Amino acid sequence: MNFNHVTLIVSDLERSKAFYRNLGLTQIVDAPPRYARFIFPEGDATLSVEVKELDSPSRGGVAELFFQCEAVDDVVRALKKKGIAFDQDPTDMFYLWREARLRDPDGHELRFYSEASDVRLNPPWKIPAATA
Repeated sequence: MNFNHVTLIVSDLERSKAFYRNLGLTQIVDAPPRYARFIFPEGDATLSVEVKELDSPSRGGVAELFFQCEAVDDVVRALKKKGIAFDQDPTDMFYLWREARLRDPDGHELRFYSEASDVRLNPPWKIPAATA
């Protein structure tokens, strides 16, 4: 199984498209008034944004997206120069990587973190492999 993409439910398509383009994603699909898709600068993962009529009101802001960066401090500095505001500047976290945080226009949390190397898949607190 291979992870393909995430779709975020948003309230304003044009605002969300501008936000994610400003982060450096490249828009590859434009289907107004409800849908757009982006590809990341590295790799082949994609992110979609979609405006949906929901049966019940959306709780909003329930997704957290993690962006791995080679040099998180440099990335944050460059994004701030483009006018993007961060809720947390790059900080060394207890879970062993350096991380900065912000929210998109619909309240979804985005975390930019330094390369976590082996720690992401093999942290000291990892559950031991089951023995057959």
